[in-house]
Amino acid sequence: MDLRQMRYFVAVARERNFTRAAQALNMAQPPLSRQIQLIEEELGVALIIRKSRPVRLTEAGRLFYEQSMQILGRVEQMQAATKRVGLNQNSLLSIGFVASTLYAGLPPLVRKLRQSAPEMDIQLIELVSVQQIPALKEGRIDIGFGRMRYTDPNVTGVVLREEKLVAAIPRDTPLARELDPIPVADLTGQKIIVYPKEPRPGYADHILAMLQEHDARPAEVQEVREIQTALGLVAAEAGICIVPASARQMRSDVHYRLLDGKGATSPVILNHRAGDNSRYIDLVRQLAQEAFGEHRTRSDGNGDLEPPDLKST
Repeated sequence: MDLRQMRYFVAVARERNFTRAAQALNMAQPPLSRQIQLIEEELGVALIIRKSRPVRLTEAGRLFYEQSMQILGRVEQMQAATKRVGLNQNSLLSIGFVASTLYAGLPPLVRKLRQSAPEMDIQLIELVSVQQIPALKEGRIDIGFGRMRYTDPNVTGVVLREEKLVAAIPRDTPLARELDPIPVADLTGQKIIVYPKEPRPGYADHILAMLQEHDARPAEVQEVREIQTALGLVAAEAGICIVPASARQMRSDVHYRLLDGKGATSPVILNHRAGDNSRYIDLVRQLAQEAFGEHRTRSDGNGDLEPPDLKST
């Protein structure tokens, strides 16, 4: 399967008609139909329901269409950015990030970078922590903001802050009746929701290790893919999720309590290639320390969450 075939499929999915798609692609219909069949044969599933008028996508077809659009969009961005750099129009800085850093200082950092270096083209790529190390070494990103510590001679890591962890608790449950910090051990017997389900190791393993260290034995552990899903399940009273303190901004329909116990923190780590002498690396490190430091002051003061911040609204 190649990009050309993806473009063919996207054209058919948009037009809902093979004839119009072939015209838009400036090709004959039979070879277009054959290319779509080759994709289906390779995947082993039907993507298009041909008997309907207009043609319709199967569930697999809708997924393939969405993913193809994302891939083709990324390719276009890559081509445009590469051309700009090649023509010396501006420099490209690719930043990998875990989703929770969007609430822990990353947005103000990017704003400051744009102000300080307007000639720089900033590309933001969501990658979980374990994916960022190979991405750095392969040159797919220049900077990574993650939450897992790794030892690799080719990568330099700088801990920007140790962020407090909070328990996101369903409303109208006994643990939600208090504002005081909750000892980690008190989570024994609770259903715990962790994320991401994969790839591993990751933040989920950090949380499970912390629970084990405090001899907190969950009644059940449910693994989900994203923090948004985890907090949504908490709101639905499906369990408790442990998140960085800054992430409590994501939902106001759950109750948050600071975790009390050794190691009840999550680091925010800036990673870059060892020996990278790019003039932007020092700038990013300086601005990152400022941005995440400012966010720490606003969100949790001296490291503790004030009671008003923990109230459900």
